[in-house]
Amino acid sequence: MKKLSVVIVVVLSLCLVASIAFAGDTKKGVVKSIDEKAGTVVLTIDGKDETLKADKAVDLKSVKAGSKVKAVVEGDSVKSIAIDKPKAAVGC
Repeated sequence: MKKLSVVIVVVLSLCLVASIAFAGDTKKGVVKSIDEKAGTVVLTIDGKDETLKADKAVDLKSVKAGSKVKAVVEGDSVKSIAIDKPKAAVGC
């Protein structure tokens, strides 16, 4: 029984590592433009414009040009996009 528990923990750990490796990159940028008909969004990331195809599940109406966003990107596709809300300042 103890060996089975160890095997299960090892297999689950490997699955976790594999899922992280295949996940898209989260990138912060600014929306330059959106073309809902074409299903594309142009993001300015690190000073460079990137035209990306939005997955069907991505709601392009939720963001506007000029919005600071976090986007999960795989290759040349956006898997998700959300407004990047700044964290509240913590002070004395």
